[in-house]
Amino acid sequence: MNSDLLDLDAKALLAAATEAERASRLAEVAKLELLSAWAAIHSTDPTEGPDGYIARRVGNVLRQVGGDGTPGVQDFCLGEIALARGAGVTATSNMLADVLDLEHRLPLTWAVTRRGECEVWLARKVAKLSRHLPADRVHVVDTAVSRMIASEAPGRVLQVAEAKVIEADPALHEERCEAERRRRYIGLGRTDEYGLRTLIAKLEAGDAVAVDATVHRVADIIEPLHPDASPDELRAIAFGWLARPAELFMLLLEHTDSEPDVEPEPDSYSEPDPDLGPDDDCKESSMPARAYAFPADLLDALRDIDLTPLAPKVVLHVHLHEAALHGTDAVARVEGLGPVSLARLMEMLRGSVVRVQPVKDLSHRVRYTAYEHPESLRDQVHLVTGGDYWPWATSTSRSVDLDHPIPYDHGAPNDGRDPPPGQTGSHNSGPLGRRHHRWKTHAGYTARQCGEGRYVLLSPHGLAFLIDHTGTHPVHPEKARMIIDAPAGVDIYPA
Repeated sequence: MNSDLLDLDAKALLAAATEAERASRLAEVAKLELLSAWAAIHSTDPTEGPDGYIARRVGNVLRQVGGDGTPGVQDFCLGEIALARGAGVTATSNMLADVLDLEHRLPLTWAVTRRGECEVWLARKVAKLSRHLPADRVHVVDTAVSRMIASEAPGRVLQVAEAKVIEADPALHEERCEAERRRRYIGLGRTDEYGLRTLIAKLEAGDAVAVDATVHRVADIIEPLHPDASPDELRAIAFGWLARPAELFMLLLEHTDSEPDVEPEPDSYSEPDPDLGPDDDCKESSMPARAYAFPADLLDALRDIDLTPLAPKVVLHVHLHEAALHGTDAVARVEGLGPVSLARLMEMLRGSVVRVQPVKDLSHRVRYTAYEHPESLRDQVHLVTGGDYWPWATSTSRSVDLDHPIPYDHGAPNDGRDPPPGQTGSHNSGPLGRRHHRWKTHAGYTARQCGEGRYVLLSPHGLAFLIDHTGTHPVHPEKARMIIDAPAGVDIYPA
């Protein structure tokens, strides 16, 4: 704690809290203005200059990251400013879009924001909500929001902003509603530290009701097996059965004699059957509903079917220290799921047919003459690096490009000079997302691999970073240049 603050009385502390909040807002405004200035000095179209053909070929074109009426920015400029901020490219691009919208489309709201009178995140949210509106309609939102953003609660401001977005262009809103129907999806969230994961689905209302009904039915069936489970937990367990259709099919088959949830309405016009005894009518009413009724021979035939081929096949990449194989407590890392305990991993695999693939020896360096990376090398590089080696990149996907940090020398076929051998291998391979790969190749970046899973990258304006298994570390440009210019086969790692 700052000891100087303890010398202040209550009134002074309240005043200091107010000033600190305003200073924080102004600091956020300064970040936005820096991005705006960076965009301004990179707003000329590189495709119109003498090297326009090259710019178009490598993708350095003007991109409109903001809404209608905002200036474009050069694609290649986004990477370096993201590095300077220590942030991802997507977050930086989104932030740039917000400030350009505020400056050029929502000037009244921007004026309030620059004075530190409102939350910056709230102004950015309004910019995002109204981004799809034409430039000549967005003033409806700007006028309404600017009058209240400094004095109303954020929830109220957003409600008004959403209403004004619809009011500004009702026809466009209807088009967007139809477009949203084409954006139905199912998505997985990140796995938390407890091995749980959120699944989000956006479906047709009828499909959602059908899924809910199936989950409810399965929950009713399995309830005796989980007497201590809450209703929500029981439904979550039941939902998991949907991922195992063969097991779900057998479960429903074994419970086809369940009574229907809704009794059929009696036919008030039907005459009683004189051949039925006094108890027969009761027996008939206890029979399963038509939706659940199957002929006995069909049920027997279905139960005899081998449903093993219907089971889903999944490749699970599990990373585990060898000490765990000898009884030592350890935590496994499952690609796409995150860290899990061994007990949780065993529970995850229970009931599955497991086929163990050979373990890859990552200490073995491999080299190839060809430009292409064979699948075995791709696998090894991913296991060592864990994902995109661009500074502060978040992707751990295997669906990335494999880059030669030291550019591949294709030789000179016309002069009879073949490519030097051994350029492709675990010593000169790094995973990069497609956009990062394009920037590294064409935007003036220099890189080198300086050990297993260790890379150094130097930006066009001298920002230098060392990337390894511990993360991204800014380094002095001279150290980066020393690593990059080291003789072949010499890996330098600065302390």
